[in-house]
Amino acid sequence: MKANSELSALLEIAGGKKGLLIAAGIFSALASLLQVAPFVAVYKIVEELFRHAGDYAGVDKGLVTFWGIAALGTLILSLVMLYVGGMCSHIAAFRILYELRMKLAEHVAKIPMGYHTKTATGELKKIIETSVEKIEKFIAHQLPDMVSAVVIPLVLLGYLFYLDWRLALATLVPVVLGFWLQARVYASEDGRKAYREFQYAVEEMNATGVEYVRGMPAVKIFGITAESFLTFKKAVTRYRDISLGITNLCKTSYSLFFVIISSLFVFIVPVGLLAIRGGSQGQAFAITFILFLLVVPSLSAPLLKLMYLGGGLREIVEGNKRIQAVLAEPATTEPPAPRVPAFYDIEFRDVSFAYEKRESKDFKPVLEHVGFTAPAGQMTALVGPSGGGKSTIANLLLRFWDVQEGSITIGGIPIQEIGTEALMEMVSFVFQDVHLFYDTIEENIRMGNTAASKAEVIAAAKTACCHEFIERLEQGYATKIGEGGTSLSGGEAQRIAIARAVLKNAPILVLDEATAYADADNERKIQQGLAELVKGKTVLIIAHRLSTIQAAEQILVVKQGRIAERGTHEQLRLAKGIYEQMWQAHMSAASWRLGDRKRPAQAASAEGGNRG
Repeated sequence: MKANSELSALLEIAGGKKGLLIAAGIFSALASLLQVAPFVAVYKIVEELFRHAGDYAGVDKGLVTFWGIAALGTLILSLVMLYVGGMCSHIAAFRILYELRMKLAEHVAKIPMGYHTKTATGELKKIIETSVEKIEKFIAHQLPDMVSAVVIPLVLLGYLFYLDWRLALATLVPVVLGFWLQARVYASEDGRKAYREFQYAVEEMNATGVEYVRGMPAVKIFGITAESFLTFKKAVTRYRDISLGITNLCKTSYSLFFVIISSLFVFIVPVGLLAIRGGSQGQAFAITFILFLLVVPSLSAPLLKLMYLGGGLREIVEGNKRIQAVLAEPATTEPPAPRVPAFYDIEFRDVSFAYEKRESKDFKPVLEHVGFTAPAGQMTALVGPSGGGKSTIANLLLRFWDVQEGSITIGGIPIQEIGTEALMEMVSFVFQDVHLFYDTIEENIRMGNTAASKAEVIAAAKTACCHEFIERLEQGYATKIGEGGTSLSGGEAQRIAIARAVLKNAPILVLDEATAYADADNERKIQQGLAELVKGKTVLIIAHRLSTIQAAEQILVVKQGRIAERGTHEQLRLAKGIYEQMWQAHMSAASWRLGDRKRPAQAASAEGGNRG
């Protein structure tokens, strides 16, 4: 029952192009039937030759010629049918492949970020690429092959039973025995478990392989080899062990199956000899016996193909389970009637959040009872020790996750009632780690506003202080960047991201250490550009360089998931609390020089005295 449901899930996907696949099945079945016709022709020719064995002059040459032409004609026609069926199945497969990949891509974009943090990039890549590709293999190749591999043996066996039931039964028994041996392995719990583990091993190997390649700078610097990169080595070793385990599991049954199916004629020879000894003599039986010896070996190819299809089908079924698991991940809920805020104040009301569910053993609160208001037209800065929850606050605003307790509102409307698409339209976000797509610089900037003109793209680039370095590139704004294109420095990439935000011109701006990779000169220029950008907008900025947020109307000190302090720069310094300690550490770091023998406290004191 379970195997049937797994196969029905694949057939359900294939049913998306039912008309083409029905046509492919019909043409494949006709091609299979026509492939049997040459055996009938051979039988008729041999029969005619045996009848006139003593006098070949009496052979009906017209009859022999007819069956010879019939054999050739049906063979050619079967190839035409096979080609047409293959075209139908391939067209259906590639259309389904496109739709399935687009469905996955769209759904993955709607899944909360929690899924992406738990799922390795290599694993998701394997599902979207390899598992989907195997669905194409099933629809384009295995469905037509399955029709052929089933129809040909059934028709041939039916024909053989028509000729002589004893010899046909001697052919059928070893076939049933061979498939029973294989089914014991594939349908067993050990077999299903082995193929599940095989899929997991492939995904793990993909994920660690991607990590190894992405970390190549560190790999080279520290002299890490594939052998010493333990996670990759363990993944490859596990893949090897599981592959060998599957081989050991199947070797006996497969060897017996292969020997039995490849040697079917061995089973009919003794039956034929016994029949002759028992009185089944005469020319007619001799002709039939010879035909069996000619035809039965031809059963081996489709039967072996059927076995290979069964083995491959298990892997495809496991891959489809992973595809369905991704599609089953709940997407971010959308409101039935989205509301649009009239103003853009941001308010966190008693928000608590954890990445794991409360019943999980890994449950650990990241934010606890966080409450604040970020007024429109003002800058609210989030500062504090690493891991305190600053980036989580920014991510929750974009509904990368949904809060477990409390609420987040924009203009008094809970963000769950605004709708994800509308929410993304009203928020610009500049991450600390920027992702640039393999496309031109112009198109990477235009992602902020796909309808923007070239002049508007250039104006945004000038505001973000990246126009000058873009113009110095050989192809200017037409230069391709990202993987396979021109490489940009961290500061240059971040300025491209800022240009995107400038072009988008959303009423809410979230900056996650937006000047982290800029040098002193460019940081000043970017700050000037941002000063124009933030006018009239609600700005939420995460900063580690405290000097960049001195002018913020509100600074929130986030520590261990709570708002520990709040106020302006001057107010927080006078309070002599966490912010003041951070400020002193910041100034100490700013004044530190390589080889400076002063202790940090002395350096901070000296700096404070000089500034005082």
